[in-house]
Amino acid sequence: MQAPATGVPVSLPVLAAYRYCEAVTGGQARNFAYGIRLLPTARRRAMSALYAFSRRVDDIGDGTLEAQEKASRLQGCRDLLERVRTGAVAEDDTDPVAVALAHAAGAFPLPLGALDELIDGVLMDVRGATYRTWEELRQYCRCVAGAIGRLSLGVFGTVPGARDADRADHYADTLGLALQLTNILRDVREDAANGRTYLPSEELARFGCADGFARGLPAPGADFAGLVRFQARRAHALFEEGFRLLPMLDRRSGACVSAMAGIYHRLLVRIARDPEAVLHGRVSLPGGEKALVAVRGLTGLHARRVAGAAGGGA
Repeated sequence: MQAPATGVPVSLPVLAAYRYCEAVTGGQARNFAYGIRLLPTARRRAMSALYAFSRRVDDIGDGTLEAQEKASRLQGCRDLLERVRTGAVAEDDTDPVAVALAHAAGAFPLPLGALDELIDGVLMDVRGATYRTWEELRQYCRCVAGAIGRLSLGVFGTVPGARDADRADHYADTLGLALQLTNILRDVREDAANGRTYLPSEELARFGCADGFARGLPAPGADFAGLVRFQARRAHALFEEGFRLLPMLDRRSGACVSAMAGIYHRLLVRIARDPEAVLHGRVSLPGGEKALVAVRGLTGLHARRVAGAAGGGA
């Protein structure tokens, strides 16, 4: 998949739709926004359209509506995708996300079926799915995050002659898994308070944490730190494999991926160093540290540090 052409013209209605999607992205996805600001304009806009659609799907899943109404609204998102696939979205459509996504799909070879997978993953949440094994959780992560990695690759493309380019989809998918598992660790208490447990039940039991964390504390005698570090090592291995994508991308696309994934990798390192911090508040990086990761992404420094520090701190 070589880097796509980006010469599709942008009319004023489409430009307005993209600006709406960029506002959504900037307001609700600070880590994501740090990365995509490194992209050329056409790619940045396309990534914003993908984010705005994904945000809509996630907000339905995370909202307070009854499960039946959530499922109905998610079907509406599938209907929107079908309109995009069939070219049925006009530039004067009243839904700016539909307009921007339709234009992006015309400019880039987006695997729109991956957005169906995202909806499938959110439906798992709506239905209260739990996961017994890592393989079961991996399938969920592949739907809600690996799919975004594959869509992003549709925007980035690969450089001509890239070695192992036939593995690019796999590496993009794997990097998405790494980000999602890091999210799960960061949000473990918040998710538990909302009645959700994502970590595999077999592994929770192995570390004495089968009762969960809704009260903000693991059960007496539980090895919560051991559980978190075990998951962090898994996530680190996923990052290490996923970063093999970077040499296949052009400099600015590689910088974008390195910045976004780098921020999450630094979060992972911080969580692994102090596992119980996730039980007391939301672990995050200050803006200056995120900016540093972005700069390192431009030079390729962060990915090299990840590759050379396997197991260290995570």
